[in-house]
Amino acid sequence: MKNVLIALGVIVVLGFMAFGWYQSGYNQIVALDQQVKSSWAQVENQLQRRYDLIPNLVNTVKGYAAHEKGVLEEVTRLRSQWGKAATVPDKVAAANALGGALSRLLLVSENYPNLKADQSFLTLQSQLEGTENRIAVERMRYNQAVQAFNSYQRSLFGRFFAAQAGLNQEAVYFKTETPAAQEAPKVQF
Repeated sequence: MKNVLIALGVIVVLGFMAFGWYQSGYNQIVALDQQVKSSWAQVENQLQRRYDLIPNLVNTVKGYAAHEKGVLEEVTRLRSQWGKAATVPDKVAAANALGGALSRLLLVSENYPNLKADQSFLTLQSQLEGTENRIAVERMRYNQAVQAFNSYQRSLFGRFFAAQAGLNQEAVYFKTETPAAQEAPKVQF
C-alpha cells in the first residue's frame, strides 16, 4: 500500500510538473505573439503621428513664413519708396506707411515672440527628425519582437506550443520594399 501511495504521489508530482511546463510554454508563445502585435501597434502609432504631424507643421510654417514674408516685403517696398520720394509730402507719406508696416511687424513680434520663420523652420526640421527617429526605433523594436517570436516558434518545443495556440504562422519583419520608402519624406515649400 505504501508503494502504491508513493507511485501515485510521483505520478501526481510529474503531472503537475508536466502541466507547469505546458502552461509555461503555452504562455510564452502567447506573450511573444502579443509583443509582436503591441510592437506593430507602436509602429502604426508613430506612422500615424507622422501622417498627422507633418502636414500640420508644414502648413503652419507656410502660414508663418507667408505672413512674415508679406510684412517684410512690405517694409522693404515702403523703405525703397521713401528713398525714391523727392518731395517732402511724398517722404512723409512713405515714412507714415513704413511706420505702419513696422508697427504691424512689432505688434506681431510682441504677441508672438517665437513667430519667426527661421525658428519655425528649425522646429519643423526638429519635428521631422524626431518623428523619423521614433519610427525607426519602433520598427527596430517590432523587428526584435518578431525575431524573438519566430526564434521561439522554430525551437523544438516552441513548434509544439505554437501549434497548440494556433500561432504557427511566422511573423513578418518590417522592411522596405520600394526604394522610395527608404527615403524620408521631402518637404517642399
